Amino acid sequence: MTTSTGTTNTGIRLHAPAPGWAITADVVVVGSGVAGLTAALRCEAVGLNTVVVTKARLDDGSTRWAQGGIAAALGEGDTPEQHLDDTLVAGAGLCDEDAVRLLVTEGPAAVRRLIDTGARFDESSEGALELTREGGHHRRRIAHAGGDATGAEISRALVEAVNEAIEAVNEARTSGTRTRGLRTIENALVLDLLTDADGRTAGVTLHVMGEGQHDGVGAVHAPAVVLATGGMGQVFSATTNPSVSTGDGVALALRAGAEVSDLEFVQFHPTVLFLGPDAEGQQPLVSEAVRGEGAHLVDAHGTRFMAGQHELAELAPRDIVAKGITRRMQELGAEHMYLDARHFGAAMWEHRFPTILAACRAHGIDPVTEPVPVAPAAHYASGGVRTDSRGRTTVPGLYACGEVACTGVHGANRLASNSLLEGLVYAERIAADIAASHAENGLHARVPQPVPYPQKPEHPLLEPEARFAIQRIMSQGAGVLRSAASLSAAAEALDQLHTDARDALDENGKTAEPGVDTWETTNLLCVARVLVAAARRREETRGCHWREDHADRDDTHWRRHIVVRLNPDRALAVRTTDTPDFPPTAPRTPDPARTGGTSTHRPERLPQEQ
Repeated sequence: MTTSTGTTNTGIRLHAPAPGWAITADVVVVGSGVAGLTAALRCEAVGLNTVVVTKARLDDGSTRWAQGGIAAALGEGDTPEQHLDDTLVAGAGLCDEDAVRLLVTEGPAAVRRLIDTGARFDESSEGALELTREGGHHRRRIAHAGGDATGAEISRALVEAVNEAIEAVNEARTSGTRTRGLRTIENALVLDLLTDADGRTAGVTLHVMGEGQHDGVGAVHAPAVVLATGGMGQVFSATTNPSVSTGDGVALALRAGAEVSDLEFVQFHPTVLFLGPDAEGQQPLVSEAVRGEGAHLVDAHGTRFMAGQHELAELAPRDIVAKGITRRMQELGAEHMYLDARHFGAAMWEHRFPTILAACRAHGIDPVTEPVPVAPAAHYASGGVRTDSRGRTTVPGLYACGEVACTGVHGANRLASNSLLEGLVYAERIAADIAASHAENGLHARVPQPVPYPQKPEHPLLEPEARFAIQRIMSQGAGVLRSAASLSAAAEALDQLHTDARDALDENGKTAEPGVDTWETTNLLCVARVLVAAARRREETRGCHWREDHADRDDTHWRRHIVVRLNPDRALAVRTTDTPDFPPTAPRTPDPARTGGTSTHRPERLPQEQ
């Protein structure tokens, strides 16, 4: 069996009970952030039976934690071209310019459609959108809501729209006029992709936690699967990501034979509230918008250390600010720096940044009267499952959008507030592609290949406590500062966790009990190994990948993408592209797996791209 790129479908699956129930749909969307719910709503609107699977409640994903806002050329004098320029600069030479152009060109209309859906953004007294600046932007183009609660407002609007759609479906069903449907399955961890005999997507297996219409392991059979599972921030000890961000989508895609790209580029947000050197789990974010409104980064002596390091000082791209903070911490032997916004005054803090103000005060810090201690923490994965301009991965029928995807938009470092926009724009493009396939009768139900569920597991699961070992290994060896030595140590330690679990299975036929904790931990190990492998391969400093032993950017050798897939034995296949361009994800002719050749064929463009 081969995927569309000629690579062997691994067929690797998490050890789990056989599905005890199954439902069918045209599309299953995994994730309920801005990307997932937008894709689901657009698919439902064109008559597709759509199922949304989400790991917690509908509004519990990463989107609702987004403070800063959503970037788009919506202000007077701003243009998509200027937005494109800022994005390309932040991406440090690895953005796919065509992908970025799609983002910035289609972004303004997508934001307006989001407003039409019900999202309420902050407005000026004249009724215009109140726009702010963030790092890397030369214009005020960040639309925000509730001061610093943009994600929560977007999540509210989309969840409300989903609930209204479900209610309409129920009413239509009662009246006997039901022609389409939207269903949600909450508190469900997706496990693996189902494929048919030709290697095409046929649905997913999942585990529903707690009480509900479905419990335990089941399946959703569908010819199109959209991964919108968010990031993998929990692979590090300290992160801004919620606890559900355990890399499940990337791990699922790898096991299904899909390719991932640029996973070494993990953005560390420069200003995360410092809660102590041993703080673990989700940490409170101090939005970049605080600096956008004029807050200063200072050391313990009150010295502004970013001035002179970049033309935008505190508003430089995030990788530059994170490095500046880290360098100053090293110079002074300090554990953190400070963000000073005392000059805002109480009224501005309460009106513009109420969420941040409350979080700081909850931890005994009053930013109205004292500087806020901050330090970088893992924030956003710029890489992910490799897609084309329609969100198609290298596995036919499998799509990805949002943080789980690598569309080429972010390059080596995401520009602030481009993430919500990317999720919005590419979710719409995915829905359009699925709808077009449906209109051409190309969205046929597919029968999943029979999945054996042997008594002895084929692949080991890790014990839950290994999660903390993975996080410590990654924070020490693959954090803000990296080197050949630190990455080698991390790789060795991660491989040892993998080998120990494999040996235990081979010797006594046993592994950790299947369950949410063990599945999540196994997913974290998978994505951690890929991240470290890519970071070891990239021997330069670029964007948010900072190698102490290779301090310079090397465009001659490393203006390339690192692509990884998982072999059937779970060994990693790592390759570097020949050019900065993304290789195609669509089917190739001839098949390079059979001919040993390659093809430069690119997928056809959507009409609006021409």
